[in-house]
Amino acid sequence: MNRYPVWKYAIILIVTLFGVLYTLPNFFGESPAVQVSSGKATLKLDSSMLKRVDEVLGAAGLKAESTTFDGNSVKARFNTTDDQLKAKDALQHALVPDASDPSYVVALNLLSSTPDWLRSVRAAPMYLGLDLRGGVHFMLQVDMEAALTKKAESLSGDIRTLLREKNVRHGGISRNGQTVEVRARDTQTLQAARAVIADQLPELQMVEAPDGSDFKLTATLKPEAARKVQEMALKQNITTLHNRINELGVSEPVIQQQGQDRIVVQLPGVQDTAKAKDILGRTATLEVRMVDESSDAGAAAVGRGPVPFGSERYPDRNGQALVVKKQVILTGENLTDAQPGFESQTQEPTVNLTLDAKGSRIFKDVTRENVGKRMAIILFEKGKGEIVTAPVIRSEIGGGRVQISGRMTAMEATDTSLLLRAGSLAAPMEIIEELTIGPTLGAENISKGFHSVTWGFLVIVAFMCIYYMMF
Repeated sequence: MNRYPVWKYAIILIVTLFGVLYTLPNFFGESPAVQVSSGKATLKLDSSMLKRVDEVLGAAGLKAESTTFDGNSVKARFNTTDDQLKAKDALQHALVPDASDPSYVVALNLLSSTPDWLRSVRAAPMYLGLDLRGGVHFMLQVDMEAALTKKAESLSGDIRTLLREKNVRHGGISRNGQTVEVRARDTQTLQAARAVIADQLPELQMVEAPDGSDFKLTATLKPEAARKVQEMALKQNITTLHNRINELGVSEPVIQQQGQDRIVVQLPGVQDTAKAKDILGRTATLEVRMVDESSDAGAAAVGRGPVPFGSERYPDRNGQALVVKKQVILTGENLTDAQPGFESQTQEPTVNLTLDAKGSRIFKDVTRENVGKRMAIILFEKGKGEIVTAPVIRSEIGGGRVQISGRMTAMEATDTSLLLRAGSLAAPMEIIEELTIGPTLGAENISKGFHSVTWGFLVIVAFMCIYYMMF
């Protein structure tokens, strides 16, 4: 009879125990739950929401098995789906009084029923895919033509700035679809404009043509540059979708490119398809504008008069209104990074921004001409704007590095940085395919898998016993 040292048996026993321990979470299944997360990029949840959720559920006569706050959302676990649906209705009514402008997202979810003592040793169930767990499948079509049009609009502004800096007196710059047209009164000016554009914007190809008594230069993206714009738009949309799906608390989502202009999104375990579609379709954009500091604007900000012509009123994060000018100085496309930091001398919390080349030029000119005035940074989401911050311009700022400071805590500086880095869709998307997959087939396959493993294990044990008894 074969015998081995005791330490080998001990190793086998320890490995077996660890295997059993970390396999146990898969036997506990999942519980129905309701998840509450932020519905706006400018709103951050804290632990006080945990108490508020408990109060709403108590007022509705419901008791959650447990409520937890994970830093981004509050999740309430229930024993039955009936309680889950009732809780969702109660929370939706209490937290989202205005469905057209929701501050919170209340969604159905599934949470692992793994006991706390197993979670304390980081034992987690195996994440199942869409075929085994059920969920939703979306295919989204990215509007590449809109991405090219958006790029052409940006290029028209770049060309206007370049020609002004080089003192080239053109007869007008306009965008026509995905082309930019530059007009000049003589061929000499046209050639000068062409030389500047060719030197600074090599991704453009240009064609000259007469335009009545004037001359016209038509600039379009080269095929390679257009293809790169489309690829970058697709990649940015995928990255943005990743960030948004985190709000749903989905484990192991699948977000991948399919073809040249489509994105496939698979969300295992998601029950609330309406909320999933709402979050996927969000649009968030960032704009920088000057604050209107006229007396009429001050009166309009407190509701004592009409908003002056050429200005608009938006609330800040504290709910106070501020009137800003309609002219957009910069957009989120010009922002490459935003990080929290501290001022070197006063050690005050700051937000450090990095702008691209175009944004650097514009920001330098604007700050030079508006020292002592306020500049507002506005985040637009679902067509509604909210002022993130409105600092005072202390001096001309060049080099593409901007520091925002004053009256903010370290946490507020961190939150503001996150808001400014919040990505927006580079191009619009449309859901062209939507499938809801039930977990019935997956449950059947899982059951068959357990049975096959169990019977296979018993057969192997029986064979080994018989084999070693006989030989």
